[in-house]
Amino acid sequence: MGSGGKTGFSIMPNWGLYAVMREFETISDAKTFFEKGQVFNRFKQKSVENQTFILKPTSSHGLWDGQNPFWGNNEKNHGKIAVITRGRIKLWKLWQFWRFVPPASENIENQEGLLFSIGIGELPLVQQATFSVWESTEKMIEYAYKSKQHTEVIRKTRELGWYSEELFARFTILEEFKEFR
Repeated sequence: MGSGGKTGFSIMPNWGLYAVMREFETISDAKTFFEKGQVFNRFKQKSVENQTFILKPTSSHGLWDGQNPFWGNNEKNHGKIAVITRGRIKLWKLWQFWRFVPPASENIENQEGLLFSIGIGELPLVQQATFSVWESTEKMIEYAYKSKQHTEVIRKTRELGWYSEELFARFTILEEFKEFR
């Protein structure tokens, strides 16, 4: 998937950052893919930096392309968590949606407890998602439901019906590693 420029969630693309999301049966299968997968390793060879997260879904609601791929079991998250939010913006609502995004996007940049955040998507202007990593569930909730800018976007989302489909998923981070070339 592609990614957004500037603060990570923008109509301007970031041509230097891409995301790969994949499901595996076991952690061992995931590690084999990351170590020996031909396609993944071609991407790594062209990269300056590679950051990988092995995640376990803990809760999820909504849809991504008509299904919920993150069959979370409603476990409680302890410690660092990852979050994916994804929405399919209605075509006739694109201009309206993107007009309200900059204040919320700029606000997240210095949010206490945020460790990493990027806007990603298969068709970023229309099918967009955010991937973020937080120190804790509590810090993520503070931003999502107590930040003036973000709660305004949530309110506008409901009021103006921007999405034809949306999904919110939380994950426990099982492993993460970063490589530099």
